[in-house]
Amino acid sequence: MKKLSIIGILSSALLLSSCFGSSEKPAQGAAAPPPPSLEVGTLNPETITIYNEFSTTLQGKQNVEIWPKVSGFVQEIYVEEGQKIKKGQLLFKLETQTLNQDANAAKASVNVAQVEVNKLKPLVEKNIISEVQLETAKAQLEQAKANYESVTSNINYSRITSPVDGYIGEIPFKVGTLVSSSMTRPLTTVSDISEVRAYFSLNEKELLELKESMPKNDNNQMDLEKAPKVTLIMVNGEEYPQPGKIAMINNIINSTTGSVTARADFENENNLLSSGSTGKIKLPAIYQDAFEVPQSATIDLQGKKLVYVVKDDNTVTTKPLNIITTTQKGFIVQNGLEKGTTIVLEGVSKLKDGMTINPVK
Repeated sequence: MKKLSIIGILSSALLLSSCFGSSEKPAQGAAAPPPPSLEVGTLNPETITIYNEFSTTLQGKQNVEIWPKVSGFVQEIYVEEGQKIKKGQLLFKLETQTLNQDANAAKASVNVAQVEVNKLKPLVEKNIISEVQLETAKAQLEQAKANYESVTSNINYSRITSPVDGYIGEIPFKVGTLVSSSMTRPLTTVSDISEVRAYFSLNEKELLELKESMPKNDNNQMDLEKAPKVTLIMVNGEEYPQPGKIAMINNIINSTTGSVTARADFENENNLLSSGSTGKIKLPAIYQDAFEVPQSATIDLQGKKLVYVVKDDNTVTTKPLNIITTTQKGFIVQNGLEKGTTIVLEGVSKLKDGMTINPVK
């Protein structure tokens, strides 16, 4: 009887377990997360202008050093430092007493030679002497005349005039100073600053970028006549009110410095600019039909910049950029991208080729 009751109890327990077993369902696989929502943008070509700044040194249109051509004491100074003068205006007069004495002696030699020629002429006509003697006397007369002209020219050089319009610079030599053509400093410098020339340097990369942005002529060469205007930032940080123009770009790279020299010209009618001053040239570079790609949209891979392009099915793929130059916002690209290309603008560091995203514009 005890055995039957135990069997009955076990059977009842199994029945109850089957009737009131756990209602939990077997675990299912985890659902895939939705594609990330990322901001995208559509690229359209446009004209982009960026500005580069270069240190510059200003020079007048002409800086003419005034040197004496003859030796002598400074007798008179007719101008003041900083004075505006005209071409041909008398600047200095040198003492000419010694030169006058030389001129008198040279004139006397001319007279003596002329008397000798006059004396020999009738003797030759009468066949008393040979014509050779007369020709010799004539040659000596010409030599005496040439010597006299040289001395008188030196006297004229004692009056020193300005070869150009401009402003007088420093005058280091005062009245009574002995000067000569062999001294190491000029009497003064006359600076024509009606137009000022701003010289600046570019390295090889900057030169290449400038050439690419410049308008071209029919021979596919830089056309400086059509070049954009440039701006001068003066030493006080303010912009010079008149724009300038690029006048020269040297194409020969200095092998020592690796740079080239360029020049921009500015009108200076109000004489605000001074020769020898410094500043900065603000040079525009214009790119036609170019794209500006934000830096946040790029990734670095083996030294190259890439962007993620969004395809029609919202998957992304990388595309390398052919960068021309950089801006404060990003990079300028002219080739390799097509109008209407959509790129991912954010979160690119977490993307991989073939990923699907939810584009947000």
